[in-house]
Amino acid sequence: MNSSTDISPELMFTETGIGRRNRFIENVFKIFFFIMTCLMILPLLLIIGYLFYKALPVLSLDFLFSNPKDNMRGGGVWAPFLGTIYLVVVSLLVAAPIGVFAAVYLNEYARDNWFTRIVNLAVVNLAGVPSIVHALFGVGAFVLFAGLGESILAASLTLAIMTLPVIIASTTEALKAVPMSFREACWNLGATRWQTIRRIVLPNSISGILTGVILQVSRAAGETAPIMFTGAVFYKAIAEGNPLAYNITDQCMALSLHLYTISTQVPDVTEGIPYGTAIVLVGSVLLVNAAAIILRIYLRTRKRW
Repeated sequence: MNSSTDISPELMFTETGIGRRNRFIENVFKIFFFIMTCLMILPLLLIIGYLFYKALPVLSLDFLFSNPKDNMRGGGVWAPFLGTIYLVVVSLLVAAPIGVFAAVYLNEYARDNWFTRIVNLAVVNLAGVPSIVHALFGVGAFVLFAGLGESILAASLTLAIMTLPVIIASTTEALKAVPMSFREACWNLGATRWQTIRRIVLPNSISGILTGVILQVSRAAGETAPIMFTGAVFYKAIAEGNPLAYNITDQCMALSLHLYTISTQVPDVTEGIPYGTAIVLVGSVLLVNAAAIILRIYLRTRKRW
């Protein structure tokens, strides 16, 4: 007599109607999410493609390494390009250590009390302050009160203040992602809190910290208002091709302000120059982001959990 369990292997593994329906629904949503992803990427590709097409007549090494000429109507972008590098690098050197150390304190040392709640609230509110307000703060705090004058240092400090919340928030989330069991294992072996942070927590959260750094670079390179009042100028002639042409106490040109100026304030500009300036700005940010992403992927492959 055949029992209910005497089923051939072919019938046992045959897909049922419910399984086919579930697989169909899964494929529908998979295609839907793929289309949404493409729609998100498509505008970026169209914008970059259009800019590159319009900038193609002027794009060259001479365009990158020569200064603006003929009252900004011709020439290249060396002075604003170098100024942008100075502003981003100096602001990064200030914001990254302060942001990371502040996040380490808030996540690893600080107790949940009124002080830490006020600090967290201040960080959230600082992230929502418009950039023009940061510019006015930079004028009052660094240009006037600190006596730095309109300079690369004053503009960079303003950018650093503006980008601190992003670094603090991303670093905090990266630190929280490290399992508490890692810390407890170190403490049980007699390690101090700082030794645990330095040897275990920070190395395993470095990829997340780089996310905040990437966002900081992107925002600092593209901001105009904070540097317009604190250190950027309409035009400044420097030695072409010299990476040390600026002093940290000098004013400088910047790609974002230069692009705004030649697009709105200077008549009869060669058509491809504004688009070429935009390509240099976008390309610089993309190159920095790509390098940081590659480093982040490499560090993630070295994780042991």
